[in-house]
Amino acid sequence: MSAQLTLFAGTAPATTKKRARRIHPSVPEAPATRVPTALLRLADWILLNSSGGKDSQAMASHVCALAAKLGLLHRVVIVHADLADVEWGGTRKLAEDQARRLGVRFEVVKAEGGDLLARTVARFVKLKEKAEKEARDEGRDPATAKIAPAWPSSSARWCTSDLKRGPIRKLMTRLVAELGDLGRPVRILNCMGQRAAESAPRAKLTPVEVDRPASNGKRHVTTWRPIHSWTDVEVWKEIARSGLPYHEAYDWGMSRLSCSFCVLGCEADVVLAARLRPKKAAEYVAVETKVGADFKHGLSMRQIVERANALDAEYGELRRPPRGTALSGYIGKKATRKYLARVEHGRLDLAA
Repeated sequence: MSAQLTLFAGTAPATTKKRARRIHPSVPEAPATRVPTALLRLADWILLNSSGGKDSQAMASHVCALAAKLGLLHRVVIVHADLADVEWGGTRKLAEDQARRLGVRFEVVKAEGGDLLARTVARFVKLKEKAEKEARDEGRDPATAKIAPAWPSSSARWCTSDLKRGPIRKLMTRLVAELGDLGRPVRILNCMGQRAAESAPRAKLTPVEVDRPASNGKRHVTTWRPIHSWTDVEVWKEIARSGLPYHEAYDWGMSRLSCSFCVLGCEADVVLAARLRPKKAAEYVAVETKVGADFKHGLSMRQIVERANALDAEYGELRRPPRGTALSGYIGKKATRKYLARVEHGRLDLAA
């Protein structure tokens, strides 16, 4: 068990009472426009959220190309929420390299208080104490108290709010302070790489909306999902067009890139991740044992590791695939060779 897990294993964090959030009366109900060029011109800051994955990468190069044509690249900031060792190796460095090649500012934010595994253990301790207290108050045996699941899930995505959204909002506060008093709230265009094709919940998201909870009297935040309607093919064609490098995890066969082991990821992805990162998978198994619940609903990390080991035994350990393997499936081998040459020499043309 890592040092972070040991740190949180014995004590629960202090309980903090949540305050009811009030929306400032100046925050609009609906966006002023839904036209991409108008959204960019209205923004004081154009904030591009980068996980290092293919969708945020395609979104960033697409938006930067539009901003460059409008002479607005100086307003663009790429932000990466560093998830520590639960994310794929080299992700932060890749996001920074992409920002450098695009010629825009790069910021890294990181939540305080441990990574996802440490927070899961801390959450378990807190939920256990709460359940036992309720049992005692009701005259029941605390040992029989039912403890709510500690792992994040589709219905409890605390990992996103704690590790990404919260730290990014702190960056928004900093960006507002940099501009000083404009005599009005600072307008932030918060760009996300979310696509309808990813999942049913994301298909229901609107491409443009006012983020009222993130807004206040000093800043008005508009969320824009520039590639919401794009297909996988369009995403990979944009990557090829831009000449930006993408993460090698896709060449290994991963369909998405965020946490190495995402609770929302498909079984094929998490099994592949266990083959590529067996030591990290073992840490997840240890946390499962600690919190007494499966990593994914109906699928434990122990089962995932067993399936990964079975594949290694049957087919041998994974061998590094050729660079460009993922991309070539969409644009062909010849075009992929040209793309790799551009990446190697750092050639980038936003107007291409």
